[in-house]
Amino acid sequence: MTLQDPLVGQLLDGRYRIEARIAVGGMATVYRAVDTRLDRVLALKVMHPALATDVSFVERFIREAKSVARLAHPNVVAVFDQGAQGAYVYLAMEYVAGCTLRDVLRERGALQPRAALDILEPVLAALGAAHRAGFVHRDMKPENVLIGDDGRVKVADFGLVRAVGTATDTTGSLLGTVSYLAPEQIEHGTADTRSDVYACGVVLYEMLTGAKPHTGENAAQVIYRHLNSDVPAPSAVVPGLPVALDSLVASATARNPEVRPHDAVLLLAESREARAALTDAELDAVPPGALSDAHDGTDDRTSVIPRALPVDGDGVHRTSRLEMPPEGPAAPRRGTVRRGPFGGPHRKLVMVLTAVLLTLGIGTGVWYINSGQFTQVPSLLGQTQQAAEKRLSDKGLGLKGVERVFSDTVERGSVVNSDPASGDRIRGNGSVKLVVSRGPEIVRVPDVAEGSLADARRALKKVGLVPGMVTREFSEDVARGEVIRTDPRAGADRNPDTAVALVVSKGAPVDVPDVTGLSIEAATAELEAQGLKADVLLARINSPEAQGDVAEQSPGEGVEAAEGDTVELTVSKGPRMLVVPDVTGRDVDEARSTLEEAGFTVKVDRPFLSFSDTIASQSVDGSERAPEGSTITIRTKGL
Repeated sequence: MTLQDPLVGQLLDGRYRIEARIAVGGMATVYRAVDTRLDRVLALKVMHPALATDVSFVERFIREAKSVARLAHPNVVAVFDQGAQGAYVYLAMEYVAGCTLRDVLRERGALQPRAALDILEPVLAALGAAHRAGFVHRDMKPENVLIGDDGRVKVADFGLVRAVGTATDTTGSLLGTVSYLAPEQIEHGTADTRSDVYACGVVLYEMLTGAKPHTGENAAQVIYRHLNSDVPAPSAVVPGLPVALDSLVASATARNPEVRPHDAVLLLAESREARAALTDAELDAVPPGALSDAHDGTDDRTSVIPRALPVDGDGVHRTSRLEMPPEGPAAPRRGTVRRGPFGGPHRKLVMVLTAVLLTLGIGTGVWYINSGQFTQVPSLLGQTQQAAEKRLSDKGLGLKGVERVFSDTVERGSVVNSDPASGDRIRGNGSVKLVVSRGPEIVRVPDVAEGSLADARRALKKVGLVPGMVTREFSEDVARGEVIRTDPRAGADRNPDTAVALVVSKGAPVDVPDVTGLSIEAATAELEAQGLKADVLLARINSPEAQGDVAEQSPGEGVEAAEGDTVELTVSKGPRMLVVPDVTGRDVDEARSTLEEAGFTVKVDRPFLSFSDTIASQSVDGSERAPEGSTITIRTKGL
């Protein structure tokens, strides 16, 4: 029997009528409610009463309201109000009708690359706004990505948000969801903008493959893998995914936080760069088979995770030295060394098997070597990752992951080592892990000034840096289209995969001349003399200018443009012909006002010694037509 939620149907704080429960999390329950004062539907997040007695949790809950209230961003779920009634502490938030990214992944599994990037980029835009405002989310996961029925993507649950500069070491425990925790969160209990970047990389991997990169029977096994294994390339799970997406995931999920993009803004730039490198066919490729979200013995809810760390002789906790947790009832105790099939705990088993085989008259060596079940790992050292993967495939071997390490001797993108190593014996259908070079640990930003943008991007990628945001500015010295400078500047030392912004020249500034009233030929010649181009628009307009002459231009006179820029010209159809009002018999002021309102210019002619203000005649008779803007002369009565 399902128990009724005691809050459903209640009026909280005399204002919020709770209609239905939406979701239950580790620290709060979310309800759909109606604000009876403003008559609007919203989401009400109510902290579990058991936690409301914990001052630190209540403070964190209130901090969420204050933090998110400062993030006026279209991709952040807005917070409207915060309050309490008895044991119920709540936040009133924007209600997003739709589903979570977790719902999408459960229903569809792996997404097409375009869909994955379409979700990732607004998430990064929201986090980028938070990061630049000085906040870290600390609990990014598919459950906190809302997808509205109208297609809008919003980031929710800033419940663990904390100011960037105030991240503290929580030695006893840490908050978060184990599948998305960055290594430094696990190891030190601290988080900054790069921890959010790591979690976004895991979410991207999950969208591209349909599964989490690190799984296990319990949270301890997942934590161990976060600390000791790189997130594998998505293409190792979904063959055919482009290298650009592998690189994007590798950049975001680097175990060393110094190697990751510093914040979500930089990761967003990398994501857009990766998207630009993909063809429409690659973006819209349907995954060959979506993986189900395998149960890994962990909970996707935000929780308090004990940090029971092993202690060294000096009394210091060393999370990085955690051994692989047991994977089954027969797992060795802590301190036991696992060996291969011919050593350690397995030696007796091998001896028994050997005795049985000898009894049956089968030589051990013949069984092992000639059964046709084994082959050798091909030579992979120094091969590019793509070439190495092809060699493995040609041998019928699979790829069980790619680890990326720094190397001063092996070119970036080439194989440093493999597991098993080249020449080692392996089952004919086995898999090999590749260790690929990331290039030197520190690289120098190359001098790409006064070269083309394409050349600059190639030079940066060659040394292991990432071409970043491109801005353009005028330059008297650097030719249009060439690079003026980089940020960081040439010669600066940076970690591989650091984004480098490029400033490109628009050439020397040119003052746009005024060509209105000129013929198209004359206007074009005038613009070309200034190094500008003319684009004559098809649409024509009425104007005071003569028919066929330039009526309008964009940009206008005096605006600074770059050499080679285009000025749009609109051609005149001539002035409109308007009906002239009859103003005879009226006084001067009334006649002038009537004619000007009708679209004409007025000239008053008074006869010599005339003191009358009454109009005796007009240069164009009433009811006749005259060009818009033309001058109508009105004459007062004489003596």
